[in-house]
Amino acid sequence: MFRPLSKSVLSHYTRRSSSFSLPSSTLASIIGDGSRSWFSAKSSHSNSKAASGSSEPLFDKIAFIGTGKMAQAMIDPLIRNGYQPEEQVALYDVSTKAMKGFKRSYPKIQTSQSIGEVVNDADFIVVAVKPQNINQSFWDQFPKPGDDYRLRDDATLLSICAGTPLKEFMPSGVQKIVRSMPNTPSTIGQGMTVWCCTPNLTSEERDDVSRVLHTFGKAIFVDDEKFVDMSTSISGSGPAYIFMLMEAMIDSGVHMGFSRETATTLVHHTLLGSTLYAMETGLHPAILRNSVTSPAGTTASAIYELEKGGLRPLVNDAIWACYRRSLEMGGKNSAVGPGMRLAEGEPAQVIHNHHYNVPSGEMKDGSDSDSDSEEEDRKAG
Repeated sequence: MFRPLSKSVLSHYTRRSSSFSLPSSTLASIIGDGSRSWFSAKSSHSNSKAASGSSEPLFDKIAFIGTGKMAQAMIDPLIRNGYQPEEQVALYDVSTKAMKGFKRSYPKIQTSQSIGEVVNDADFIVVAVKPQNINQSFWDQFPKPGDDYRLRDDATLLSICAGTPLKEFMPSGVQKIVRSMPNTPSTIGQGMTVWCCTPNLTSEERDDVSRVLHTFGKAIFVDDEKFVDMSTSISGSGPAYIFMLMEAMIDSGVHMGFSRETATTLVHHTLLGSTLYAMETGLHPAILRNSVTSPAGTTASAIYELEKGGLRPLVNDAIWACYRRSLEMGGKNSAVGPGMRLAEGEPAQVIHNHHYNVPSGEMKDGSDSDSDSEEEDRKAG
């Protein structure tokens, strides 16, 4: 359904170096396992039902409302990797053409003529529509008591709609609701998803949700919904920032005289290699940047121009603007962050840390490095 990148894109990373080499697990998570496959996301969930060889499906029936790119990113690995048999996956989309496309790839997959039909007896429902389509007329199409179709009492609803809070899905009649924020690299199995849920999901149900989200990349659970809004501005919309940087670097290369193909190859491999290097070493980006920057050298001259042009505050302002828009889409107060005002002449609370404590989800615990340094300096006298 999606054409994965050629293995040759990453082939040079397989060559061992005396100073640095990538482990096979890192390469496998990116290169994938064949021309048809997406990149297999190796995660902490490698002990999943599929990996263990069990044929037991995750759910009795998974229903997808909407068959856009993100829904496609979920459906393919769910079926291909053995998490869910295709006959136990049902689809509904206003576009019959889109559903026919799935039928060609998965002949046994169920297609439905209405929302009521697709969610009938489903214990896992994925809402993958545009946020603006979430309205009362949308919820009116869900089964009600006495209808021909039945909404299961134990059903879980998963939303991948940007900026739409948990409470907006209550009219569905489903009691167990999950909100997630994936990103577009999910379409090649390299997504980053942050998710939260209503407190009535059991540990086993959360594990099943996590397995689903890990089929197309990495997923992090947070117990505070605010972090999902925040993640929209970093991982959710972040690929657009990277693509814009990529575009600017490629255009500069063309301007200097490279062919567009060569400039594109240079930029793609530079961004990819730098990301893998940062992930593998675990070093702070400042340390990695300094290792490339020689005194009075070419990189130092470039860094000077980026700093003079205000790259850091510009990126910071862009991320805050994205976060504010996410809050607005969810009907929340968006007057947050540096420079914002609640009303004429009334300064807003400038929020640099929305939470004093890290949530008890899958985000790593850690203390503020600056505070630690100050404490060490104080003790040192």
